[in-house]
Amino acid sequence: MSRFSARQPFIGLTSTTLILLVLHRSCFAKSVPANFVFGDSLVEAGNNNYIPSLSKANFIPNGIDFGGPTGRFTNGRTIIDIIGEELGFEDYTPPYLALTTVWPVVLQGVNYASGGGGILNSTGQIFGDRINLDAQLDNFENTRQDIISGIGISAATELFKTALFSITIGSNDFINNYLTPVISAAEQRLISPEVFVNTMISRYRQQLVRLYDMGARRIVVANVGPIGCIPFERDANGADTDCCIDFPNQMAQLYNTQLRSLVVDLGSSLEGSKFVYADVYRIVQDIIDNYISYGFENPNSACCYTAGQFGGLIPCGPLSSVCQDRSKYVFWDPYHPSDATNVIIAKHLMDGGVQDITTMNIRQLVES
Repeated sequence: MSRFSARQPFIGLTSTTLILLVLHRSCFAKSVPANFVFGDSLVEAGNNNYIPSLSKANFIPNGIDFGGPTGRFTNGRTIIDIIGEELGFEDYTPPYLALTTVWPVVLQGVNYASGGGGILNSTGQIFGDRINLDAQLDNFENTRQDIISGIGISAATELFKTALFSITIGSNDFINNYLTPVISAAEQRLISPEVFVNTMISRYRQQLVRLYDMGARRIVVANVGPIGCIPFERDANGADTDCCIDFPNQMAQLYNTQLRSLVVDLGSSLEGSKFVYADVYRIVQDIIDNYISYGFENPNSACCYTAGQFGGLIPCGPLSSVCQDRSKYVFWDPYHPSDATNVIIAKHLMDGGVQDITTMNIRQLVES
């Protein structure tokens, strides 16, 4: 069990009150009573604020368009924030480690995501503490048990059955593991890309099955985006043109091909499950390739800039310069999309066709 898994038991309410709370949220948010989020910094809402990690975003200028820094690694909202708004939730899904994420708030969902986290437990070691996917699932198990204790197994099972579960993870397993500059050189000599990706997929299969076994049924699995196009990879690999870096993108595509097959397999083999494959790679690559048509002016540099031709050498921080119009930049910092980009990604996932998300989009999923 992870050291981040321990939580205090909830103070019980009457069963009638609890059921009314669940039903109220279910009516307000249409077919989605709760939103449970797993992943990395692309969807984190502030869990790393509470652990000794070098991967944090709870300082300016992060959140400059959100009213201030919260631990989100962007200038505004994450993809999952925007999807939550679209689904009708009044509040953003809160981070698991926040002191206010207690009963009965958890009935509406919890965000377990952690910057630096990955599928493999070795991922993100350079940051010190981070909450990898195994530990995130441990934390959900705690939430699950508390909900069962509060409303009973039958009501809890129905809640999990109709809730939305999303997992956005895998990028750090490449960027901050297999592809880490200098540190990963020995690993790359000993382990082929194919073996590394197979290891990721094997572990991810176990994790997704575990999530299903804990009651999740509507599960959105996002693939890894074109990581060779982020400002960090451009600068770290000495890019002197607007072209993306091939090798990281090839690794992502190798992984995504296997991930798609995994999602299809789980959807057909796990009774009652509705697994959805979100092709974030295709969406983001299209934004970069056709950035003008999406309203952007800069598709390759960080808006929050400190050093490097593309602003990718140093993370965004208080001493960084910030572009005047964030809506014109695809990337907020060396690693993460801007709020404007997240809006486009979220729209494709909510209402896109099978080229973006399959076998159904999120709106269809929650209404199914």
